[in-house]
Amino acid sequence: MPKRVDHEERRGQIAEALVRVAGRRGLHAVGMRDVAAEAGVSLRLVQYYFGTKEKLLLYGLRHLTDRFTARVGARLRATGENPGPRAIAEALLLTSLPTDEESRTFHLLYSSYAILSVTDEVLAAQPFIDSPDAAEDALAGLLRQAQEDGLADPGVDARTEAISLLAMAAGMGTSVLVGQRPPESAAEVLRHHLDRIFTPPQA
Repeated sequence: MPKRVDHEERRGQIAEALVRVAGRRGLHAVGMRDVAAEAGVSLRLVQYYFGTKEKLLLYGLRHLTDRFTARVGARLRATGENPGPRAIAEALLLTSLPTDEESRTFHLLYSSYAILSVTDEVLAAQPFIDSPDAAEDALAGLLRQAQEDGLADPGVDARTEAISLLAMAAGMGTSVLVGQRPPESAAEVLRHHLDRIFTPPQA
């Protein structure tokens, strides 16, 4: 009896190959033939599952998003049961910093995709972030929760702080990626701003 093919598993294997080869060569330099060779499958099979390079890139970036979410969850589990809003916010921000090979690849490919989509009409027509404000909404919600619980400065605007923290994390990630500063320095800056927000004024 022929072995049943798990199509989603096969797509994941091809996406993993895309991530590996793009992490080495850069997203702009990767073709479907390169991905097929990295995955050890035929070009025809990659085309069968994805049709175009743009659809392959889109799937690959969503695959990276799932892995990022899993990394945030792992960091939170390491903090113990029932992490508070500060721990959750810190996990979200620090996981995005390129501190190892996987997070380096995540930051590199996300940045590369964003830049490519500015000049590539096909990429721009299918944004890889389904809910572009999801992280901002989540972080703003955490800050509001902390304010309600008396764990953060009630005088700060949660939405503005969420936007600032995410932009700061992205910029810090790039500075780490290009060797401007070590990951520890970037993490220290982010923790400094979290301390400012999550320290309620003294009575």
